[in-house]
Amino acid sequence: MALKIYTKTGDKGKTTLIGGTKVPKSHIRIESYGTVDELNSFIGLLIDHLTDPSSKKKLKEIQDRLFTIGSALACDPDKEPALKIPDLKEPDVEFLEKEIDAMNEALPVMKHFILPGGHVAVSTAHVARCVCRRAERICVNMQENNLLVEPLVIKYLNRLSDYLFVLARFVGHQLKVEEVQWKPRV
Repeated sequence: MALKIYTKTGDKGKTTLIGGTKVPKSHIRIESYGTVDELNSFIGLLIDHLTDPSSKKKLKEIQDRLFTIGSALACDPDKEPALKIPDLKEPDVEFLEKEIDAMNEALPVMKHFILPGGHVAVSTAHVARCVCRRAERICVNMQENNLLVEPLVIKYLNRLSDYLFVLARFVGHQLKVEEVQWKPRV
């Protein structure tokens, strides 16, 4: 018999953190890992729009790190030490920095603000960047409200949003799509 996907345990607006603690579905911790999940889904969509195998492979690694972040955020911090939750590591941030630097070397110097658009892959990368920034803001909010968030999670999300911005430009460059410059009204 197949396992049912629905449990009905959330029908009253509560959910359970890893470790067993029940919280309202509106809890900021749920918002944080839900937003990371949304980001991961948009990265999956981005992968589907890309043709470059190297970029796809790197994004799949990033998806794995986002699952790591999501599981850390979904865990009751008081019970986390006893659980075997995967950890994010400083080399994960360094990987993003190295990739940003490598892509930037192939790009022309940015002289204007640019608008998202020009190709569905470019636009999708920008949507993912925006969701990443939201996830980062939520995690910072948690930290400011004394809810445990590993500082490396915030650092990783910050760097990932930079990576997604540069990736949007890089993908456009690969596809020979002209960047859409923002020309403010004066």
